[in-house]
Amino acid sequence: MTLFDPGSEDAPTERTTSEQAFLQALLDAEAGLTRAQSSLGLAPAAAADAVTAAAVADRFDVRDLARRARTGGNPVIPLVADLTAAVPAEYGAYVHRGATSQDVLDTALMLVAARTLEVVVGELDDVAEVLAGIAAEHRDTVMPGRTLTQHAVPTTFGLKAAGWRSLVLDARDRLRAVVLPVQLGGAAGTLAAFEAYGATDPTALVDAYATELGLSAPELPWHVLRTPVADLGGALAFAAGALGKTAVDVLILSRTEIGELAEGAGGGSSAMPHKANPVRATLIAAAARRAPGLAATLYGSLPAEDERPAGAWHAEWATLRELLRLVGGAVRDASELVGGLVVRGGVMRAHLGLTGGAIVSERLSVELAGLLGRGRARALLADAAKSARGRGCSLLDVLAEEPDLKRVDLGELMDPARYVGAAGVLVDRALARL
Repeated sequence: MTLFDPGSEDAPTERTTSEQAFLQALLDAEAGLTRAQSSLGLAPAAAADAVTAAAVADRFDVRDLARRARTGGNPVIPLVADLTAAVPAEYGAYVHRGATSQDVLDTALMLVAARTLEVVVGELDDVAEVLAGIAAEHRDTVMPGRTLTQHAVPTTFGLKAAGWRSLVLDARDRLRAVVLPVQLGGAAGTLAAFEAYGATDPTALVDAYATELGLSAPELPWHVLRTPVADLGGALAFAAGALGKTAVDVLILSRTEIGELAEGAGGGSSAMPHKANPVRATLIAAAARRAPGLAATLYGSLPAEDERPAGAWHAEWATLRELLRLVGGAVRDASELVGGLVVRGGVMRAHLGLTGGAIVSERLSVELAGLLGRGRARALLADAAKSARGRGCSLLDVLAEEPDLKRVDLGELMDPARYVGAAGVLVDRALARL
């Protein structure tokens, strides 16, 4: 728990990424290894049962393990000592047998990631479902499209929401595709100790270990081949950014002077009681800005020297945990954000008139070029826009005075709702994606 990370507090993933959850994952990795060895006849079944029974996080002191981890540089070393002491003496030799600390810690990281991603992916599906409903409801709700902060041409809010949903599904698919393998290689990635303990085919032990823990079996020990961590970090950073797109759009469109959107239950201010701040969107945007730096640390650990690195591996632990927590909090906040989003279609429609008809100037340019010729149409529209600004009237008012346009139905031609292109079709197409 921290005062300065409210986005991750009380999220479902807070439980899967807690200190206790990591400790349990370490213990699960140890117990899974003993069970895997037992399944191949390399350890007694009673030893597997004893280690599994002892491997309960509540029986160990997280803070004490953290203090003692300073001696060897990682928490597995003191944990092995405590776990060995917790099982009957005749089975102590089967705790951590043949493994190295990195085998257990990397496997535990993958277990924590798998348990956290199960929650995150489920919540992303929920967010996508809500956004699908919003996109369908507002398929034809016309609003100003904005490019480089200015009104461009009309679009629909349904298309914007469909775009948000598309990014959420992209994030979900990337997280689903991440491969989370067990780690098992022994001291230097050769599996030599397992062979010394009687394994005729140590690679079969890797497969059995993966089966015990519900993780993938790697082709090679990945002590210094950090693809799993880098891929996971990249997918998590993408997810944060994908949710961040929705958040920053909500932040802009909920500005007082725009007011096209609002959070269903905004946050208060310590000094200004009239405010209802878009707090959820703010927290998501903050997460989206933090995530790339965390992923960069994981990518920076890819150059891992020798067969076991000093520092590169150690830099990953807290970084990956923070990234998992960050995304877990962001998707929780996104679920609340879209679930309570207030869409003000009337305000969107009114804003289409802020430029006095210039928002459809692209259509006018195309249509009038066919009537007057490209050069004449361009000059006419430029002069008309300048005159409208000078007179403080609409572009329609000025064009209606042009003799060459008397037979043109300017009202129909300049209706923003009639110039949204294939927006509706694009929404339908996007919503066909499951």
